[in-house]
Amino acid sequence: MRIRWLGHSTFLLTGDSKCIAIDPYGQFPPGRPIKFDYPPLEGIEADLVLVSHEHADHNATDVIGGDPEVIRARAGAFESPVGEVVGIASEHDPEAGTQRGANTIFRFTLDGVRCCHLGDFGQSSLRPDQRDAIGEVDVLFVPVGAGPTIDGEQAAEVVSQLGPAVVIPMHYATDAVDFLEGPDRFLGAVSGRVQRVDASEVEAQDYLDTGNGPAVVMLEPPR
Repeated sequence: MRIRWLGHSTFLLTGDSKCIAIDPYGQFPPGRPIKFDYPPLEGIEADLVLVSHEHADHNATDVIGGDPEVIRARAGAFESPVGEVVGIASEHDPEAGTQRGANTIFRFTLDGVRCCHLGDFGQSSLRPDQRDAIGEVDVLFVPVGAGPTIDGEQAAEVVSQLGPAVVIPMHYATDAVDFLEGPDRFLGAVSGRVQRVDASEVEAQDYLDTGNGPAVVMLEPPR
């Protein structure tokens, strides 16, 4: 399974026969007092699109080609082109969703790799029922940039709770984004081997089952 980071929380996962796009971003309307300069998503096709919540930097399903099936921001168990996808209810903030609304955690398996994408998880920690619903994880996509999501220390605690083999940090400050923290707090708190990749794409299998704790894979932001 190939993992391609398209920026922010957006990923394209490519398996032997199917592709999944997660949280495709759109462009903020003019006049917003924030910087969001990731390039427009173009030429991306998928069989399935997952949307964790209905904010413009996560729900631009119209930019994904290929006539994909879309699962939008809802909890439950769903049949999809890649098999079962489970959406797990969570909140976008630490006050029961009263600030920023709901968030959906997605778990699914592609090419035998068990994946979990936390979306804009904003709770102070995972509840036991959420941890149980997520189950065993091979690859975890976790927001680390604070602000509208958990911060670096909280993200490190979530990693400890779930025990994945591979951790992909996301939703943090880069040259394209100025309203989030960078990944340094997370990298200082997380247990595992930090591996910096001079590319925005990796093969998941290259980092699975290597022992000595999780591999924290820092991908290069797209340019």
